[in-house]
Amino acid sequence: MARDGDLPTIFNPKRVRAPSVIITSEEVVESDRNVGDGDRDRPNGPPTPLSPRAPLTPQASVCSAPPLTTQPSLQQAYSESAASSQDEERQLRDKKCPRSCCSKFAKKIYYGICVMLVLTVSWVTSTHCIKHMYLEEYPPNINGLVYSTEASSLVNNYTSRMHTHHLYNAPFFTAWFCTNWLIFFYPLYLIVMLIHNKCKSANDIVFDAFSDFKEKGFTFARFISRCGLFCLLWVVTIYMYTYSLKILLSTDVVALFATNVSCIYLLSWVILHEQFVGVRIVAAILCDTGIALLAYMDGITGSPTLGGVVLAACAAAGFAIFKVLFRKVMGEVNSGQRALFFSILGVVNASLLWPLCLALYLTGSEMLPSHRMPWIYLLIASIGLLIFHLVFQFGNIITYNIFVSLALITAVPVSGALDVVLYGAQFEGMNLAGLILIGVGFFLVMFPDNWPDYIMRLLRWSRRRQRGNNGTGRNRDAMDYRTGYIRSHLRSPSGRVR
Repeated sequence: MARDGDLPTIFNPKRVRAPSVIITSEEVVESDRNVGDGDRDRPNGPPTPLSPRAPLTPQASVCSAPPLTTQPSLQQAYSESAASSQDEERQLRDKKCPRSCCSKFAKKIYYGICVMLVLTVSWVTSTHCIKHMYLEEYPPNINGLVYSTEASSLVNNYTSRMHTHHLYNAPFFTAWFCTNWLIFFYPLYLIVMLIHNKCKSANDIVFDAFSDFKEKGFTFARFISRCGLFCLLWVVTIYMYTYSLKILLSTDVVALFATNVSCIYLLSWVILHEQFVGVRIVAAILCDTGIALLAYMDGITGSPTLGGVVLAACAAAGFAIFKVLFRKVMGEVNSGQRALFFSILGVVNASLLWPLCLALYLTGSEMLPSHRMPWIYLLIASIGLLIFHLVFQFGNIITYNIFVSLALITAVPVSGALDVVLYGAQFEGMNLAGLILIGVGFFLVMFPDNWPDYIMRLLRWSRRRQRGNNGTGRNRDAMDYRTGYIRSHLRSPSGRVR
């Protein structure tokens, strides 16, 4: 009967691995002598790994070779093994608890909630600041005292002779002023990149952004012309949004602007040839129905509501056209290219469109308060829009894109609460129904492409749970060898081949 040591190593589960100890040449010589003495005492014994009769194996060759490692290499190997063991422990921990509070998935959820809150607050703040500028009166300020038009007839006569205004009615100037703040896109991105990547200089980062556009075939003239067209589309969109705030409540305008998600899907389906999803077509129909209800909530004749709703819906469509055309014309761009594009868009707006603002003011089409400009509200609105667009464009880097989109609809109830508190607004009838339909359509657009798979999984899970509670599932799942039913799709429960 052969002993355990005579069996091959691959069939011996209890084989002893060679210790990970570096043996010097002197120790190898001594071990050879000891092994030689042991073999003389035990001629018929089994061959040992270091005996002359033992077969040459990789372990034996490594152990018998002279040491080639030095002390620095040993330290490096130890550090690499420690780092690899830490990585393995981290991966094992993530596999054991992928849904825990410390996993990467949970961190993205936390970041997504923060991003959604920032977007909601900035969007609502800027919208209500613009709305407040239209509603507030700005009487003249004489010797540090503010006199209202109703309190002083002297001021009335003076202002009537000088043809001044006490109201703010300049939607295009507001759109132009807020768009100028897009210039800070790339400087802020550059500061963040210099802090994050200290090995790169500012010139290298700027050169990389321009070289990426050059590799796509953009010349300087072609790139500036594209930026000019996108700048015009952007300013017209913001102009229609700010003009509709002069007519409608902030909540209605925010809800109407949220319908841009359905427009983005329709345009992406037609222009970018994205996958057709039937439930999103239903969502677009619901959004259009909500827009129609808001348009006719105050009647057709003698009410400016219809015009305000059309302007807000066109602003949503303009934003959707901007996003889809940006993907079509510019293609896939990285964060640096996107930030550079928006900064150039702000530069083109500030340098080319200021004569139009001046012409509208001189012709009387837009009115600015001559005595006191609402600079505080205007600055708050501009900074709020800058923060909103910054987080909206780059929020998907740290979280899922759905949290960025959800901020458009979460701003509706927040804005509605402010309208009720500040202006005593009441949402009822067709107005409330239109807001609800727009919200339902928005959430339907957010459905994933494979949403039927999730519903089928939910139905199967509910049926399996119901069968487990009733105790009837075991009878069908058990194998019945008499009828041939062995849970196979090729045979029926009676045993016949299908």
